[in-house]
Amino acid sequence: MNRDCSRLQAALARVDAANSQDPNTGAFEGKTYPRELLYGQRMTHWLAHLAPEASEPLQLAVRCQHLRRWEIPRDRYPMDRRGYHQWRTALYQFHAEKAGEILREVGYDETTIERVGQIIQKKNLSSDPETQWLEDAAGLVFLENYLADFSREHEEAKLIEILRKTWKKMSPRGREAAMQLDLEPQARALVERALGEEEGGE
Repeated sequence: MNRDCSRLQAALARVDAANSQDPNTGAFEGKTYPRELLYGQRMTHWLAHLAPEASEPLQLAVRCQHLRRWEIPRDRYPMDRRGYHQWRTALYQFHAEKAGEILREVGYDETTIERVGQIIQKKNLSSDPETQWLEDAAGLVFLENYLADFSREHEEAKLIEILRKTWKKMSPRGREAAMQLDLEPQARALVERALGEEEGGE
């Protein structure tokens, strides 16, 4: 058990070291951090809250979900819906590959590496509970930490659409946690409008 714990911590440390190279930054409690380093740690925080008994592959997948994301910028693909989906597909594969490289370096077997990759790529979301935990964590991280800024950069109609899609992909437990978030008033109003429209069948 100690060896496994040590291996997990070594893997997480390497993931954090990789994400510490992100040239983009984000702020937390008055300090500035590499953006993807902060994102990965926020994902781990929410997973611990939602699923304290999470398996090792799930813990690894959650921390690796945005691994070195800045290396594949959005503008590398057409700025339309099709281009967005191409970008997301490329990212899923990229994150899984980069995670695999780190996990091999610290001694994980191929079965574990494959499992981590499956979760990162959100395969079988509707039937895989662990993939659903990752999706819930991602939704909560977005709502809690990024929605407010995101709402100042996009039109309201687009935000409502994004929120409805985010909510639809979350589980009942994830939604329950989301309703407890202390959001900024503007962000809270957007969520309430999105949910109200969804319930109204609009």
